Amino acid sequence: MDQAKTLREWVDDSSGAPRKPRVIAVTSGKGGVGKTNVVANLAVAFSQLGQRVLVLDAALGLGNVDVLLGMIPPYTLEHVLMGQRSISEIMVQGPAGIRILPTSSGTEEMTQLTAEQKLILLSELDRLEEEIDVFLIDTAAGISSNVIYFNTVAQEIFVVATPEPTSITDAYAIMKVLSRQYDEKRFNLLVNMVRGEQEGREIFRKLSRVADQFLGVAVDYVGAVPFDDYLRMAVCQQKTVVERFPGARSSLRFSELARDILQRPNNSSPKGNVQFLWKALLSRDSGGTISSMEERGE
Repeated sequence: MDQAKTLREWVDDSSGAPRKPRVIAVTSGKGGVGKTNVVANLAVAFSQLGQRVLVLDAALGLGNVDVLLGMIPPYTLEHVLMGQRSISEIMVQGPAGIRILPTSSGTEEMTQLTAEQKLILLSELDRLEEEIDVFLIDTAAGISSNVIYFNTVAQEIFVVATPEPTSITDAYAIMKVLSRQYDEKRFNLLVNMVRGEQEGREIFRKLSRVADQFLGVAVDYVGAVPFDDYLRMAVCQQKTVVERFPGARSSLRFSELARDILQRPNNSSPKGNVQFLWKALLSRDSGGTISSMEERGE
């Protein structure tokens, strides 16, 4: 508890200015890389360090954060967008006090948000800004329009990859789209399911070199998470490994990563503000970017 208190004081803005939530989009080019598991475990680890954490399940129409954590939420974002519930009414509490905004699964309408729906979300999320320190956005995999939305408006983009060649290729693909079409210039790479730290660093070295040479973007190394049997056991029990097996190698690594991330400078640009997050989405619509993508079927 003393460590959590000290760290929280360290990351607070000493100038007295209102603090903005740290908005992190966790994404991947390929499915099956353990992205949602990374989000859930980092969320718990952040909370254990004294941070007020909110997780948005942004795999709209295919949400599974609640399934991973063994939860059955009575309401989802779909009820908010239909005007039936408020954000605070659908929010559920997860392990270690983290809060989760669940989304529905198997709902096609949620995969394409309208401008009106974004306005509803803007109004609702504005009210939460002062209540959270870390806002984790669990995007869907791939390069769909919804995935692009959430990545381009987050302060920090964490790309999750595994040692598999297809995962590395798809990680490069999403950075390519975001850099060339949306002018994103900095990414963070987290390598999951590695056999050792050296394997993670080698993947980072190769991917960052290619990204720098052909995309002109910077890739920072967040770190690597080892795959161990305890992580698999925790998933089967619908628990985070940080919570269920705190002494496991993967659990200790998630805790270390959370500390390292919080000690990084917090980008104070407007795109990291929850309010600006949704205003940015709307501005993209008004500028025709989203509409043109939808017309092309992207």
